[in-house]
Amino acid sequence: MGSLEKEREKLMNNNFWKGKKVIITGANGFLASHLTISLLEKKAVVIGIIKEAMPFSYLDLSLKEKKYSNLRIVKGDIVDHGFIKRLFKSIKPDVCLHVAAQAIVGLANKSPISTLRTNIEGTWNILDAVREFSSQTSVIVASSDKAYGEHKKLPYTEEAALQSLHPYDASKACADILSRTYANTYGLNVAVTRCANIYGPGDLNFSRIVPDTFRSAILNKNPIIRSDGTPLRDYMYIKDTVNAYLILAEALFSGKKGISGQAFNFGIGKPVSVLNLVKLMLKVAGRENLKPVILSKRKIHGEIDKQYLSSLKAKKVLNWSLKYTLLEGLKETHDWYKGRV
Repeated sequence: MGSLEKEREKLMNNNFWKGKKVIITGANGFLASHLTISLLEKKAVVIGIIKEAMPFSYLDLSLKEKKYSNLRIVKGDIVDHGFIKRLFKSIKPDVCLHVAAQAIVGLANKSPISTLRTNIEGTWNILDAVREFSSQTSVIVASSDKAYGEHKKLPYTEEAALQSLHPYDASKACADILSRTYANTYGLNVAVTRCANIYGPGDLNFSRIVPDTFRSAILNKNPIIRSDGTPLRDYMYIKDTVNAYLILAEALFSGKKGISGQAFNFGIGKPVSVLNLVKLMLKVAGRENLKPVILSKRKIHGEIDKQYLSSLKAKKVLNWSLKYTLLEGLKETHDWYKGRV
């Protein structure tokens, strides 16, 4: 066991998160819901920002099963600079996990302005509130593998240029650059995550391939593939993603060298085609009799053909590693959707 791993285990054993004040933006979103529940279980004091109520979110469903006295929900919009400024001035959190975003690619293409405002202006509001009122706060900002755009050299490493050319992708690239700018110009404690496609229990965005395919399988309907089925993607289970965020946040808060001002890739690094992913999900669901319906005979305009990440930096610097294979993650995910669709 390496010295970094020993130190990380020591932090966990010493109840690292107990009593820490943590602001989580978009707290009832898919990833944020899981982060919120995980931190509540670790005895952190969580202040969750939500824009609007989502009664069927993973967070709300979890809170019906167990109540937490260490959770405070605050309703507001991250593009409201005054709201964010007042919140950080009064709370002065130890950590902020900024994961709120307009994350639907199709909606971003149809409505770019609202996407750019939420994903870019929302990010600078958080960063500037920290700069002005809460400079000791450690901030993790969610970027995305989509920020890289298209590259011939794969897998993407953190040194690859951010050359995205579509609204959602560009909004993430801008938030990414702003975050590292605030770290390097103002000395703020900020790090960036660039994650692969995340899947798991509680994702209610059925425009995504995993929840939509499992819903179809459970309802005994042929699943729909909107592309030609050939694009290669990297799919990471939500529990591995939560682990990545918490390990990075612990390292950042603890002042480890080589963390602040840096971006870290998190992914499996073993890409799978959309068609093969759907076939695997049908096998997991016991519905191999169903046949995927491929809507497009050619590649969708603007869709990147191959996109997957190298997580070598995260493994070396943070000693992060995956705990779940794709098959294991899909089995747990399917079990969650059964009885809920």
